[in-house]
Amino acid sequence: MIRPPGFNYSAEVERALRDERPVVALESTVIAHGLPRPQNLETARRLEAIVREGGATPATIAVVGGRILVGLEPAQLEHIAASRTVHKLSTRDLPVAVARGWDGATTVASTAFAAARAGLSVFATGGIGGVHRGELPDVSADLPELARTSLAVVVCSGAKSVLDLPATREWLETHGVTVVGYGCDEMPAFYARSSGLPVDARCDSPAEVAALVDARRALSMRGALLVTVPVPGEAEVSPGFLQEVLDEALAEAEREKVGGRDLTPFLLARMAEQSDGATLGANLALLESNARVAAQIAVALK
Repeated sequence: MIRPPGFNYSAEVERALRDERPVVALESTVIAHGLPRPQNLETARRLEAIVREGGATPATIAVVGGRILVGLEPAQLEHIAASRTVHKLSTRDLPVAVARGWDGATTVASTAFAAARAGLSVFATGGIGGVHRGELPDVSADLPELARTSLAVVVCSGAKSVLDLPATREWLETHGVTVVGYGCDEMPAFYARSSGLPVDARCDSPAEVAALVDARRALSMRGALLVTVPVPGEAEVSPGFLQEVLDEALAEAEREKVGGRDLTPFLLARMAEQSDGATLGANLALLESNARVAAQIAVALK
């Protein structure tokens, strides 16, 4: 196995790649910036355990001391979860982090980039970024990375509910990102199981997803296959209540002049508070569900 310059593999991931066993990439921003402590570390460990239970090897990706780590040792995972000086790194930030020796947690965009560069095929996350609300065009770096990365599959629960979902769906269509509904005919809306927005194809098994991946490879298509999995029904937040707490969070963000890369984590945190933890519970449930599906797909691809 040829290791890309600047990349370091955990012993577990290196063995899995050498033996051509399935590996699932996991992001680290959700650990460092997306979940409250100590639940963030508990969740990170749980997601890795779910991937292992599914027959694949987890590869949580982060940057420590300027080194891009593909798979974290237990102490490194604890550091990313506990440190308050961990940078939030999108793709544009990776060269800065490497050059300056930063510690950083990778977003969907930078995790997808690093996973593909490291030779991985499957990546599981919670919700992707998308087109933000408002008049100024503001598109998450996640979207163009999905359109150009060489990953086979990205498993998620759609775009985060705080975004402009119709505009996000339109962007994906325009840029040729195939959206699959895993057991569903509409693209999920993160905390909610449906958005009213169509998918390009429905798959009901890992084997069906693998067949689509094979077809894309045969056609030499660029970009990832976006597999969207609805949040488990028992954890779904009702759309009416979801809109109510989102409106409150948006109003608070406007009052406090929160914007840019700080807006989404601010809104998600406020929605968790205003919903008495309902949105947080949905987030945890969909993260676990997506990790489980991603492991199954990774095994099917092998």
